[in-house]
Amino acid sequence: MAQPLLTLDFLDKAAPTAEATPSGEVRVTAATRTGRQRKLYIESYGCQMNFSDSEIVSSILFDEGFDTTDDLANADLVLLNTCSIREKAEQTVRMRLSQINSHKKRKPGMLVGVLGCMAERLKSKFLEEEKIVDLVVGPDAYRDLPGLISQVDGGQKGVNVLLSREETYADITPVRLNSNGVAAFISIMRGCDNMCSFCVVPFTRGRERSRDAHSIIQEANDLVAAGYKEVTLLGQNVDSYKWASADGTEHVNFAQLLERVALISPELRVRFSTSHPKDITDEVLHTMARHENICKYIHLPAQSGNSRILNLMNRTYDRPWYEERVNKIREILGEDCAISTDMIAGFCSETEEEHEDTKSLIHFVKYDMAYQFFYSERPGTLAARKLADDVPLETKKRRLQELIDIQQVYSAERNARAVGQVHRVLVENFSKRSKDDLSGRNSQNQVIIFPKQNFKKGDYVNVLVHSSSASTLLGTAV
Repeated sequence: MAQPLLTLDFLDKAAPTAEATPSGEVRVTAATRTGRQRKLYIESYGCQMNFSDSEIVSSILFDEGFDTTDDLANADLVLLNTCSIREKAEQTVRMRLSQINSHKKRKPGMLVGVLGCMAERLKSKFLEEEKIVDLVVGPDAYRDLPGLISQVDGGQKGVNVLLSREETYADITPVRLNSNGVAAFISIMRGCDNMCSFCVVPFTRGRERSRDAHSIIQEANDLVAAGYKEVTLLGQNVDSYKWASADGTEHVNFAQLLERVALISPELRVRFSTSHPKDITDEVLHTMARHENICKYIHLPAQSGNSRILNLMNRTYDRPWYEERVNKIREILGEDCAISTDMIAGFCSETEEEHEDTKSLIHFVKYDMAYQFFYSERPGTLAARKLADDVPLETKKRRLQELIDIQQVYSAERNARAVGQVHRVLVENFSKRSKDDLSGRNSQNQVIIFPKQNFKKGDYVNVLVHSSSASTLLGTAV
């Protein structure tokens, strides 16, 4: 049998287990078959915001005569929705573009474009120097895609990487590309005003702006009417969400928005990501406590456990502030509320003693889960301009592995707390290992596997957990 022209095998080979994170994830468009003449193929890299943006792009191009396809060989337009947060993400996209352009030589009419966070930084290289794409489109310019495609069809290159202070795509109903029909993302804001010294997001996604609260509620209502049981409210920093009506008579902060979404239906689970430690308020925590359908899980990136390093990172909080926020979560929501984090090993000038502080913070919080990386300098960031990347790579890798080893213990410990308890599980799919088992998550975002019996996707099932590992719980419906 002939080998496929293109595969995603290189992604697995390029991502060591120690660094497996959302920024290493890739999603391919699911196929729509409505008879439209042109076919769109999107690969989305990185974070949930990128996956959500791809749904917006698909909606815009659906109205322009494009069905989506999951087979690149059938595509007329190939888009890579990119991530710039880590060097590995850029290397992955470059490898993929090389593969795609090898295929394009066999199908010259295929258009290839790069969307998202790599667009602004690498537009000249992609378009003019390396000449490996036809389109480069930034995250605030997706409405311009039809016009840019027309330019390319006419023999020109298409580029728009301008950032906007207003664009939120509030009026666009996303095409739910890879949805399981149970859970969906709702983007509530775009951009970021935090200038963390290691981060490219403010430069690639622009300034922070919040979406009209009424459009968010309408989207959530539409999802419930379509049978969805869970929504995740997305933003670079959801806690800083703030919207005001044009006439100034209505003001909505994140806690109020969270409550409005929760009140749509008691059968609708509500999650959110990501929280910033400097902004998460007691009002948000009390709102979570009042509503059973707001999931008891908070992603609270620390990045470091040392106050000097946090200051160099421009995180605008110190170690005591972070610990106080964790203590408040435990006080208001209890010990069973799950907390996850992001950690960076080997940031500029980090000493062994400061690394030990990060280890001690993991011991203090006992996180349920963590996304952990060693520091990689990103061009254009404040750290790249002002700080020396002076921790040797081998030291970074060793420190990272130490953090991972500690976290593995606490992940297993936190999962073990669930054993012997009954959890309300929302069924999302079959288990990856067996069609005889179902998979779903509880309020704390823990994955629970249990025998299928007569249950189906979208059901809420009470499951008694009888065993656990660092990543999964096993149980039986009761």
